[in-house]
Amino acid sequence: MKKQITIAGFGGQGVMSIGKSLVEAAVDENLHATWVPSYGPEMRGGTANCEVVLSDEPVGSPVFTYPTELIAMNRPSLHKFEDKVQPGGTIFINSSIIEDKVQRTDVKAVYVPCDTIADELGNKKVSNMVMLGAYIAATGALKTETIKAMLVHMFTGPKAKLVDLNMEALERGKACIES
Repeated sequence: MKKQITIAGFGGQGVMSIGKSLVEAAVDENLHATWVPSYGPEMRGGTANCEVVLSDEPVGSPVFTYPTELIAMNRPSLHKFEDKVQPGGTIFINSSIIEDKVQRTDVKAVYVPCDTIADELGNKKVSNMVMLGAYIAATGALKTETIKAMLVHMFTGPKAKLVDLNMEALERGKACIES
C-alpha cells in the first residue's frame, strides 16, 4: 500500500491538521509516513496545502508530483490540483463550499458536505475531522480506532472537552461514505 495524498484549502480550514493526523495515526499503525506542509502568505485565509505519503514500505522521498488522492477543502484547491491526480485516484471534495463537480472521468469523486455537518455539530472548526472520517471510511488506509485514540491523546487538560465533538465529526464523515 502506498498513498500519496495532497490536502489543500484555505489557511484555518484544518488542512495541516488532517495531514498531521494521518501521519501520526500511520506511525501508530507501524506504517511509514511523511508530511510536507506548504503555507501561502498568510496562515488564516491564505492558501495552505500539504503532501502526505503513507506506505507499508520505507518512503524514498516525501515529495511527489502526481498524488493518488486529493482532499480539496475549497474551490481553488480543486482547480489547482485536480489535473495532477493519478488516473484511478480519488478526489475528496468539501461539497459545502465547492459547487463544481470533478471534470475527469478517470478518477473517483467523493463529495462530503464538511462545513454543513460541522455547522450541525455547532463548531465550524471540525469540518476537517468530518473530511478525515470520510477519507478513512473510503480508503481503509487507517483504522478509525487509531484516529480516536490519537484524538484522546491530542486533546488533554482543558481541551479534553473537544474530544467528543471531534469524534462525532469523525463518525459523521464516515457515515457519508458508509450510507
